[in-house]
Amino acid sequence: MSELIATFIFFFAVIDPIGTIPVFIAVTALHNEATRRKIALQATLFSGAILLFFVVAGEIILTAINIPLSAFQIAGGIVLFLFALTMIFGEGKPAEEKRIARDGRETAIFPLAVPSIASPGAMLGAVLMTENNRYSLLEQSQTTLVMLSVLGVVFVLLLLASRVHRLIGDGGASIISRVMGLILASVAVNNILSGIKTYFLL
Repeated sequence: MSELIATFIFFFAVIDPIGTIPVFIAVTALHNEATRRKIALQATLFSGAILLFFVVAGEIILTAINIPLSAFQIAGGIVLFLFALTMIFGEGKPAEEKRIARDGRETAIFPLAVPSIASPGAMLGAVLMTENNRYSLLEQSQTTLVMLSVLGVVFVLLLLASRVHRLIGDGGASIISRVMGLILASVAVNNILSGIKTYFLL
């Protein structure tokens, strides 16, 4: 149970549902409630399909181009760490991606599904958390279900976006995003150390 909770926290950090709320509000500012619900559903489904693709095909692609998983784990850990640093010290998801939305590219796919929900960190995490050499098929299935449950949380929060945003504001979303970034940085360092250990033991 503790491992499932840790996996949930990991995907909650890389997907960052709270940080997506201001982005969603900016993207759907000119739409009615029915259209907002449709966009929320589409964005969640698109991001789910993208992450499931990485769960299923990510490792196959790596094997096909002859990249050892330990190397990908190290590289992925580094990228996740840099991604975490942008969450901690950068402008943060709400400010950065709300600006993308104001540029007029207001669709469920961009910037909502990618890069807000199915972020680069989430894509890498989907591969790292379902490695065939480290996890059994049952564990991979459990991880996938946990990941989908986080997307379920995303969908619910998007439906309640206006209420949640009134409660926490942009500042609250930014603070939560930075805390998630700190958790993600710790996970990233652990992945790097584990990848180095695996690489030198081969």
